[in-house]
Amino acid sequence: MSEFKNVTIVKQANVYFDGKVNSRTVLFADGSKKTLGFMQPGEYTFNTADPELMEILAGELDVQLPGCDWQTIKGGESFNVPGNAAFTMKVKTASDYCCSFLK
Repeated sequence: MSEFKNVTIVKQANVYFDGKVNSRTVLFADGSKKTLGFMQPGEYTFNTADPELMEILAGELDVQLPGCDWQTIKGGESFNVPGNAAFTMKVKTASDYCCSFLK
């Protein structure tokens, strides 16, 4: 899906790691939520509450999920993150992403 229709966008940005990672929240009529964001090169550790689907739209990064080895993810690929977990990304090139919060 390259676009979303009939959504609400939260104007205030979600800004992390001194502005090197930022996103906007997209709310859907069915109550689901996604964020569309951009990451500059660097290493970032995030904590999840709900499970997430991370779609990397452009760029390249390495990700280490709980209990797993590092894996390389490129634009057009995705990975799932369990809920109540921490994961680390080493962003190699500026990366565009869509994060879906799964319930």
